[in-house]
Amino acid sequence: MVRRVAVIGAGVGGLVSVKCCLDEGLEPICFESSEDIGGVWRYTDSTDNSRVSVYDSIITNTSKEMSCFSDFPYPEDFPSYLPHSLVLEYLRMYARHFDLLRHIRFQTTVLSVRKRPDFTTSGQWEVVTETDGVQEFHVFDAVMVCTGHYQEPYLPLASFPGTESRFKGQHLHSWKYRDVQAFRGKRVLVVGIGNTGGDLSVELSRVAAKVFLCTRSNTWVISRVSDHGFPFDMVSTTRFNHFLDWLLPSALTRRIKFQKFNSWFNHTNYGLASSKSSKFKMIINEELPFCLLSGTVVLKPNVKEFTENSAVFEDGTTEENIDVVLFATGYNFSFPFLEESVRSTIDDNRSLYKCIFPPQLEKPTLAIIGLIQLTGSIMVGSEMQARWVAGVFAGWNKLPPSSRMMADVLKKKPSVKRNPSERENLKMSFISYMDEIAACAGVKPRVLRLLLTDPQLALAVFFGPCSPYQFRLVGRGKWSGARVAILTQWQRTLKPLRSRVVDDNSDSSSGWHWMCLLALSVALTAGFLFSKYPQPSWRPWAGPQL
Repeated sequence: MVRRVAVIGAGVGGLVSVKCCLDEGLEPICFESSEDIGGVWRYTDSTDNSRVSVYDSIITNTSKEMSCFSDFPYPEDFPSYLPHSLVLEYLRMYARHFDLLRHIRFQTTVLSVRKRPDFTTSGQWEVVTETDGVQEFHVFDAVMVCTGHYQEPYLPLASFPGTESRFKGQHLHSWKYRDVQAFRGKRVLVVGIGNTGGDLSVELSRVAAKVFLCTRSNTWVISRVSDHGFPFDMVSTTRFNHFLDWLLPSALTRRIKFQKFNSWFNHTNYGLASSKSSKFKMIINEELPFCLLSGTVVLKPNVKEFTENSAVFEDGTTEENIDVVLFATGYNFSFPFLEESVRSTIDDNRSLYKCIFPPQLEKPTLAIIGLIQLTGSIMVGSEMQARWVAGVFAGWNKLPPSSRMMADVLKKKPSVKRNPSERENLKMSFISYMDEIAACAGVKPRVLRLLLTDPQLALAVFFGPCSPYQFRLVGRGKWSGARVAILTQWQRTLKPLRSRVVDDNSDSSSGWHWMCLLALSVALTAGFLFSKYPQPSWRPWAGPQL
C-alpha cells in the first residue's frame, strides 16, 4: 500500500503532484534543490549556477484560461498572456491556497533514487538527499519525478564545423540569455527557429546592428491574437475542431490550416514555409513577420560552417563580421539520480507508458511528471498526469500488466531517436492526450450526457475552449465550481481589457447559440454515420495540430 511519496522538484509539476497526493490521502514530501518554488518560471538574472530559468521578456504562449490548474482559475484581472512574474505569483497563490509549502524541503538535493532489495514485492525506493552538506537516507513507497525537460542545454556544436576551432566571436546557448544589453550594436546570428529563437530574434533586433535567424525547418508563424481579438488557443482548441480533424482527411485539414496561416501573410514569400511540405512546425510570434518585412531580422538557411568571423550557409551565401552566435537549440532531459537500470530505459517520453510510467518496472511506483510536448499547455497536462498517478498510487486507478504497457510503448515509439529541435515536430494533440489520461483517471467529460442534462454547459464544452475546468465536471476530484468557471471563462478573458469601456448595444449571443445547435446536430449526425458504416482501412487518424 502506497503511503509516503517522494516528489522531486517544486516547479509546476512538483506543486500539482504534492496537491494531488494530498487529495488522495497520501503523504508527499517534496525535495527542491533551490530556495523557492516555481522552477523555470522563477526568473534569475544570474547564469552562474546550472538552474535553468526563463528570460526576462518572456510572455506565455498559452492563455491564462487554457493554462491554469483545473480547480484554481487565474485572477480575472490578470491579462490573458502573462509575463513570468505573474505566472510565479499565480504559483505562489496556488501553493498558499492548498497549503503546499509545509510539504516542501527547500535547498535539498536528491542524490540517488534506487530500488530497495525487496522492490519486486514492496515497490519501495531508497532515496538519499543532501541538505547543507548533510546526507539523509529515506524509504518511500513511491516516487514522482517532476524535474521537467528543461534541464540540460542542447548545444550541437559538432553539427556546425568551425564553431570552436575557427570562429573568434562569442557563442552561447539561449539558456544564458537574460536581456539585450550584452548584444547592443552587434551582428548576431540566432540558430534555431523555435519559440525561443523567434522571441530572441525579435527582441535583439531592437538593439543589435543586425540579426540573422537561420533554420532548416519549414515553420508556420502563428499570432496569439486570433479572430475578433480573442486568444488563439481559446478559439482553436475546441472539441468541435478536434472532431472535424478526426472526421476529415488529414490532407484536407492540413490544407485548411495552411490557408488560414497564409491569410495573415504568405509564408512562402517570407522564406518560412511551403504548403507543399508535409514536415513542418509552428511557433507563436506576432512580431517576427514585421521584423522580416522591415529587414531588422534576416532569415537564412542552416549553417554549413563557421570561419573566423563569418557564417557560411548551406545555400552558399556568407554573412561576414558575425559577433555573436546564439544557439536556441533546445534542451535535453536527464535523471542522474535514478539508478542506471531505470535511467537507461528512458530515451524520451515515448519510452514511458502514457509518457509517465516506465513499463519495465515490476511495481508501478515511479512516475515521470511533465516530460511531455503538447500542442497546448504543459502545466495543464502535468496536472492531469499527477491526478492519474496519485489515483494509481492510492489504489483507485489500475494499470494494465507490464506486457501490455510494453506493447503500447513499442507501438507508439518513434523508430529513431530525435534531438530536442526535432521533438518539436512530435508534439501530441492537447485534447487527445488530455482525454486519454482523463479516461484512465475516470474524469473525462461526457458531452452527450451533458447534452441531455445540461444543454448550455454541453454547448460550451463542445464548441467552446477545451479549458482545464472540463476535467473537473465528473469523477474523483470533481469541483463544484467547474460549471461556473466554464460558463464565465470569456468574461475573465475580457475583464483586463475593460480599462476603457466603449458602448456597444449589439448582442450576438442568441445567434451564437443557434449556430452551436445547428453545428452540434451536424456533428452528431456525421458521428453516427461514421460509427454505423465501416471506414476504409487506410484512413489515418489525425488529431488537431493546434
